[in-house]
Amino acid sequence: MIAIIDYNMGNLRSVQNAFEKINASTKIINDPDKVKDFDKIILPGVGAFGDAMEHLRKNGMDEAVKSFANSGKPLLGICLGMQLLLDSSEEFGAHQGLGLIPGQVVKFDTAKFKIPLKVPHMGWNELFVKEKTALFKGLPEKFYLYFVHSFHTQCDAKYVMGETEYGYTFPSAIYNGNIYGIQPHPEKSHEKGLQILKNFMDI
Repeated sequence: MIAIIDYNMGNLRSVQNAFEKINASTKIINDPDKVKDFDKIILPGVGAFGDAMEHLRKNGMDEAVKSFANSGKPLLGICLGMQLLLDSSEEFGAHQGLGLIPGQVVKFDTAKFKIPLKVPHMGWNELFVKEKTALFKGLPEKFYLYFVHSFHTQCDAKYVMGETEYGYTFPSAIYNGNIYGIQPHPEKSHEKGLQILKNFMDI
């Protein structure tokens, strides 16, 4: 059974609907004591990093998620949920993250853009596979997914399993052992997105 973590910051039902399309059983939970009872967890999210961490800390869900990750069971962070896996973020100030994947969250630096582009980065864009992890099983070397974000991750190349070009190249999918994170929304990305969720279910 897969748990979808509810911390008042997300698109929970759309994620659950996507799993229903691939016949996967999920349960939305907000009780940190129940996290350990599941085989896998999804950390979704839409909104600001600082608010998200505050909500996670309120009832101890941050420690429950970290404990789950350290147990070796699979964890997938989506969009803001992926960013929370990192050490810190500069979004509206300096904020500490869960520290499960070394790295930081930074704002798109438009001064470095090769051509003028709008921020947020919103719409369909390509993900280029850098490391063929279990999450990308059966998928091509590059494919389109749906993005909505103004901040992106920075981390060592050894944690990067996918990259995307928007003004410059940034990590759009990261991992650290059993911990996976993806910046785009697989639940909004049709067949390729559903394949990613199915792959996570099969890990």
